[in-house]
Amino acid sequence: MSKRIVCLRHGQTLWNVEQRFQGHSDIPLDETGIAQAARAASLLASLRPTLIVSSDLQRANDTALALARVVGLDVSVDKDLRERGGGEWEGLTRDEIAARWPEEYVAWEAPGGEPVADVATRVAGAMRRWAAKLDDDGLLVVASHGAALRLGICELLGLPEQLWPALGGLGNCSWSVLQEGRRGWRLLEHNAGTLPEPVRSDDRPEAEA
Repeated sequence: MSKRIVCLRHGQTLWNVEQRFQGHSDIPLDETGIAQAARAASLLASLRPTLIVSSDLQRANDTALALARVVGLDVSVDKDLRERGGGEWEGLTRDEIAARWPEEYVAWEAPGGEPVADVATRVAGAMRRWAAKLDDDGLLVVASHGAALRLGICELLGLPEQLWPALGGLGNCSWSVLQEGRRGWRLLEHNAGTLPEPVRSDDRPEAEA
């Protein structure tokens, strides 16, 4: 037996629908997002998680709480699992961002925002810390955000930064599964449980295609 991590993206928010950059803005789940969280909880409960941790932002925390209620666990909170900070882009739509910052939009680097390498380091570091608390056959559920999870997974897998765009985005309330092996972590599933909806995330456009 070996440790596993389920990386669960939060449910839908109104800002997801409106294609607004959320970042650190604390936006709640909408009605669809609440339903998505309940559906994901019913599916993930069968994996028998032993530890649940979430971002401190309510859209991720409420997604985690939906699972916690089903499996009878508490939810720990870790600010290092927050979404990538969006600087001046937070609250703006993709069209607004592209019109005001065309060069930065292509690079997907927000003025005053958080560099992708910093996000990858903090999210992967948090996942390692919480995974260290597991028994050898334990399962950790990490409820977080689209860009944060994708970048953290890439770092945890040891992928060089130039290959990070090869890993696609996560849909709302979809998840990826990692397993610890003798040579480190490996990816077993990615973007599982996808609903018939486009990926709407703070991630860069090519990661969502």
